[in-house]
Amino acid sequence: MPAVVAENIVKRYGKKKDIVEALHGISFQAEQGELFGIIGPDGAGKTSLFRILTTLLLPDGGHATVDGLDVVKDFKQIRNRVGYMPGKFSLYQDLTVAENMEFFATIFNTSIDENYDLVKDIYSQIEPFKDRRAGKLSGGMKQKLALSCALIHRPSILFLDEPTTGVDSVSRKEFWEMLRKLKQQGITILVSTPYMDEASLCDRVALVQSGKLLSVDTPAGVRAAFGKPLLAVRAEKMLPLLNDLKGSGAVADAYPFGEYHHAVMRGNHDITELRQYLEQKGHQQVEIKAVEPDIEDCFMDLMKN
Repeated sequence: MPAVVAENIVKRYGKKKDIVEALHGISFQAEQGELFGIIGPDGAGKTSLFRILTTLLLPDGGHATVDGLDVVKDFKQIRNRVGYMPGKFSLYQDLTVAENMEFFATIFNTSIDENYDLVKDIYSQIEPFKDRRAGKLSGGMKQKLALSCALIHRPSILFLDEPTTGVDSVSRKEFWEMLRKLKQQGITILVSTPYMDEASLCDRVALVQSGKLLSVDTPAGVRAAFGKPLLAVRAEKMLPLLNDLKGSGAVADAYPFGEYHHAVMRGNHDITELRQYLEQKGHQQVEIKAVEPDIEDCFMDLMKN
């Protein structure tokens, strides 16, 4: 039985002429013990989807189950089985680290000692600061405390809504290492993120944009479906370079990508001809190389097509 099933989930906000449809018939399944990523930019509908799956929001259409339980009819049972870490830090900032942990353990009729083996790798990093108020913690420490509180009742499924937004790169790396260890303990993890590079750390991903599902596949499967020649191009003047790439008949699409522009080519392509074209346009020190698409390239291609 899949851990999470979403079938044609629809969510609308507003009334009459001001209605905004946040989710347009989202459907996917996350398997037991899977690390499943919901990948998309701000406004894609990730938070609305997570709030529906954690029974905090009613869908306006469709059907969803978590651990085989209906998110509308069986909301009380689901709340006892899942852990939820919202995108905004929502613990009690005037309580200490230890007091927050004790509070959430009490809510679920358990104790820190009873489930310490599950959270010890995470909580041990902040335990030296257990008497510090939560509001005084750094971003990375708040993240670890929120995750510890979400795990203290030993949930079967963990929902993490943009857990690495606003934290430094070292904390992001540490966080994903913690998720891999939790997965090894059999916990199903659904994590949403706007960071495309984090998609490769998931077993499977769902790419979403403006409330619509673009693709569900493994990271390797998403990249393999790109199926178009891709070049990385750089020159002295990058903005004119981008405009000239878009003006080339051999280029289907071009967009900034770090220190380069990525150019999606039409069918067969000749790097020498493209270089000559750009040099004729007055570009100097032109560098062109073939590259493999990553998730961001695939996302942009799906979004535009």
